[in-house]
Amino acid sequence: MRWRGLRVLLVIGALAAGWSQLLAAHELRLGYLQLDEVSSERYSVLWKLPALGDSRLALRLQLSEQCPAGGVQVVLGDNSFVQRWQIDCPTGLAGKNITVAGLTEVSADVLVRISRLDGSQQSARLSAAQPAFNVTATPGLLELAASYFVLGVEHILIGIDHLFFVLALLLLVSGVRRLVWTVTAFTVAHSITLSLATLDLLRVSIAPVEAVIALSIVFVAAEVVRQRRGGAGLAMRAPWLVAFAFGLLHGLGFASALQEVGLPQVGIPLALLAFNLGVESGQLLFILVVLLLRYVFRLLWPQTLQWPRLLLPYVLGSVAMTWVIQRVVAF
Repeated sequence: MRWRGLRVLLVIGALAAGWSQLLAAHELRLGYLQLDEVSSERYSVLWKLPALGDSRLALRLQLSEQCPAGGVQVVLGDNSFVQRWQIDCPTGLAGKNITVAGLTEVSADVLVRISRLDGSQQSARLSAAQPAFNVTATPGLLELAASYFVLGVEHILIGIDHLFFVLALLLLVSGVRRLVWTVTAFTVAHSITLSLATLDLLRVSIAPVEAVIALSIVFVAAEVVRQRRGGAGLAMRAPWLVAFAFGLLHGLGFASALQEVGLPQVGIPLALLAFNLGVESGQLLFILVVLLLRYVFRLLWPQTLQWPRLLLPYVLGSVAMTWVIQRVVAF
């Protein structure tokens, strides 16, 4: 039995190391294009691309030939390349196409936002399936909300560390009422810090936050193992408290993703609300899928041995501990 347990732990460790590297390799990259109307014929352009070491993503911005560009300023920011310049469009941007070439070869999307002097805005998300869009004369706020809502859904669904934490909570909590209170506490907590950090009312270094987020998964996974071995810890007695405390940290992680893209100068409350609703929708979808899978599993295997019930929390904890080490070393 001891040799079997050792083999299981070795397999888990190998899976944890490989899985963490695989997830890192499939991280979604998001570029950003901002065009602000300076006058009736002039726009300032902000073109921001994720960095790949000392190089940048091979994406090319294509604007109308009727809008010549001025001098381009290039700045290397935190993990990004930032370019700024101005374009002169005698007839404005309405009716013209904006295209990003190279999206079919690069795993990346580009969020585009156009702001006009009258306060109106137009937003779009360009991808390999839709690398171009046409600038309209009278855009609505619905486009802005839709872009940030999709951004929120995508962030939570590719934010594997956040999903691991939610999964660990689902393994820990039994009973519908306790589960509702726990998920609500997590939602309220990360909504608070997401809003505060995005509005620049709360400033923290994201590197240690990401390490502690990974550590939160290790903590809850350990509590799940303790519970299934007959013990009881803080997370077992008050899961809503643990969810709220760590939810504050996870909210800072959500905010870092939103800050990379930025908020519009007009419609900040709407964009922030839409992003938050997107995060909550993606989280709810994940919870429903997990609960459905758990129900099916219990129907098919009503009497499960102890070691398979311990396998999943060990996997979660092992992968998360790998992230902790990687993120601490990267400080």
